Amino acid sequence: MREGEGSVFSCRGVTVRYGDVVALADVGVAFERGMIHAVVGQNGAGKTTFARVVAGLVRPETGELSIDGRVLSGGDVNEARGAGVELVHQSFALPPSFTVAEAMQFGAKGGGLYTKSMLEKRWQPHLDGLDVKVAAKRRIRDLPVETQQGVEIARALVTDAKLLILDEPTAVLSPEGAQKLFERVRRLKARGVTVILILHKIREVLAVADTVTVLRGGRLVEGPIPCEGVDAGRLAELIIGPAAHSLGHEDKAVLTGAMIPTHSGDASAPARAAPILDMKGVSTRPDPEGPPLDAVSLAVRPGEIVGVAGVEGNGQRTLVRAISSLIHVTDGRIAIEGSDVTAASLGQRRAMGLRVIPFERNVEGLSLTSPLWENWSARGLLQKPLLSAISPSVLRRRCVAALDAWEVRYADVGQRAGSLSGGNAQKVILSREMDEEARLIIAAQPTRGLDIGATAFVWDALRKARARGCGILFVSSDLDEIFDICDRVVVMLSGRIVAEFRPPFDIAAIGAAMTGVTR
Repeated sequence: MREGEGSVFSCRGVTVRYGDVVALADVGVAFERGMIHAVVGQNGAGKTTFARVVAGLVRPETGELSIDGRVLSGGDVNEARGAGVELVHQSFALPPSFTVAEAMQFGAKGGGLYTKSMLEKRWQPHLDGLDVKVAAKRRIRDLPVETQQGVEIARALVTDAKLLILDEPTAVLSPEGAQKLFERVRRLKARGVTVILILHKIREVLAVADTVTVLRGGRLVEGPIPCEGVDAGRLAELIIGPAAHSLGHEDKAVLTGAMIPTHSGDASAPARAAPILDMKGVSTRPDPEGPPLDAVSLAVRPGEIVGVAGVEGNGQRTLVRAISSLIHVTDGRIAIEGSDVTAASLGQRRAMGLRVIPFERNVEGLSLTSPLWENWSARGLLQKPLLSAISPSVLRRRCVAALDAWEVRYADVGQRAGSLSGGNAQKVILSREMDEEARLIIAAQPTRGLDIGATAFVWDALRKARARGCGILFVSSDLDEIFDICDRVVVMLSGRIVAEFRPPFDIAAIGAAMTGVTR
């Protein structure tokens, strides 16, 4: 469709820069009304920036936007909402302490004085009409993640939006939750709402969207393309670009979500070998990072990758913190290679071969304002006695050798860690944590925010560590990569391990366990 012709949204020549980084470059596209449009691309392709431009959160440096033929000035949320645009962010924005009814009123136009009961009576029919099965009096913080998302969508539609944008809406959902979301989106389409879905899995695109638009490196590659009859392999190549030629067919399909992997690990992992990690009945106190652990028993053996699946916020962070000695264990026992480390410090556990790739590389993994060599040297310093002699020149040389071996792209080891791309920052952490003395590696969301090439690099590094006999605990919210890389999968729900699976993995059964559904 030509820009602006019969479309609910159109733009042309849209460019957005953040300093020297070009987030969007001369993008022009038009979306037909009353349809579901998917926007796809690697991390860093410009998808979220595009969504924020449409919603008025980002003013483009150049370009023109229009909604229903009405030209917008750009960078004005109120103007965009007034034209009928609403955005549901990947990170939910409703205040946790609000009731659902209060959250609905929070998104509505106009004011006035209301009692709680008045608000509940006002908004319950709105929720029911959108098939959001929740009582308006419940608090946001007490709702499961799928219901929170339904409330976010209902809040976005209180102003009779013409164009609803959902940014990575499946990222925090179980497979069953994603299917329910797609059903809700189809109902919105039937009501005449145009929906833009920012997605990263081809399989999801083909399941729900009418058209697909591909961004790469901030540029429009192709689209909108009708999804009917689209070839998943060709779409994967459009997303990845020239790097697609260096990937095998299956890895390319898994990395773009074009297929659900079954298992590619080493099924001959020594099931009878003594565990490297052995947790028995471990419980903890409540933790700011998530629910407390409740009698968790878990073993990881040498040459084995054990995946931890679950809807985010069900104790995965608490589990990692307990293994890393960052939270007090109130009951149970943690052992590393047979030695009780329940009361041991992080330094003592690291001396026994524990290594941690943390959830947030820019918060927990690196000091962004410190030079690379200091970040890399933290590994050894944690294990050294106080007042040990430290030679910065030796540490710099070792850092250079490690970063070069891990193919980190950097100018000088004295540069700040914050100057690196996400993929290279993660490689710095890998080079520090996956040394030859590593025995137990905790990999927490190690590929989040990485592009396809960097993700493939991380997978390869973990597989090589497994081949060396390391035990690996792999925590991820992406079931595709869990299925592809793990030898065994456990599911966490409300701080407990509720199920264990071995290949071939059953996505329906794992999804049911993640949401507490009995099959």
